[in-house]
Amino acid sequence: MSTRKHTALPKAQTLIEALPWLTRHRGKTVVVKFGGNAMIDEDLKAAFAQDVVFLHHAGLKPVVVHGGGPQISAQLDRHGLVSEFRAGLRVTTPEAMDVVRMVLAGQVQRELVGLLNQHGPLAVGITGEDAHTITAVKHQPRIEGELVDIGRVGEITSIDTGAIQALLADGRIPVVSSIARSQDDHHVYNVNADTAAAALAAALDAETLMVLTDVEGLYEDWPDSDEVISRLTASQLEKLLPDLSSGMVPKMEGCLHAVRNGVTTARVIDGRVPHSILLEIFTDEGIGTMVVPDAAPTPGGPA
Repeated sequence: MSTRKHTALPKAQTLIEALPWLTRHRGKTVVVKFGGNAMIDEDLKAAFAQDVVFLHHAGLKPVVVHGGGPQISAQLDRHGLVSEFRAGLRVTTPEAMDVVRMVLAGQVQRELVGLLNQHGPLAVGITGEDAHTITAVKHQPRIEGELVDIGRVGEITSIDTGAIQALLADGRIPVVSSIARSQDDHHVYNVNADTAAAALAAALDAETLMVLTDVEGLYEDWPDSDEVISRLTASQLEKLLPDLSSGMVPKMEGCLHAVRNGVTTARVIDGRVPHSILLEIFTDEGIGTMVVPDAAPTPGGPA
């Protein structure tokens, strides 16, 4: 009896440690951007689904947003279409856009919905096209001062949260593919998933935006140091943006947009760590980098 009691005690302590966070986050919306290695490793995918379902059963309202870079590249190769990137964005021809749409809505989303629904009738997949959830216009980046045409790449102009709110009210977990339709030319556009997640988090008045990456967080002085910045304000992040690597820019710009538009915290976390979402939200240590609004007081309690 005593042996059993001692082996179970750490489990009880772990649960008790989570209590203040459970209390604080209950009923709050959490937008999670699913990507990186967690998207292609089977064990990490399963752990991600468990985490999201745990959030749901703990009384939070998770919304999952995903892209599908590796899967899109693989499918384009199969169709003999070249993957070209300019200004860090995939050049998306109309033919490539058909593949992007098929992969995101028909492959990545279906698999994720299936993983979540192993735990109950919870997940419902939608795309940014559905119910005008995400509306976009053609995005033309500036390269060396010139506007460049990179095809069907969209810049978000508006978010309609009605369909997502209805699903949340019905106790479901929305899984959103980052594609959008334009009301100007009625074309479908590929939208950066980090940007889409941040825009949705702001529009939903989410408590938290969580972005899964393939790094530990935002490094203090990369590549000279692998020290991770655990917490920084919006203004501090804004100063760092020009020097960040191209892959981190949309993620950190998304975090900045979120906290400047009503989201309480935005976090970049290492998706290579199993159950990284639970570790970040429900433990004292936390992992990754947390961005807070400038006016946020120094936290003395749960973050």
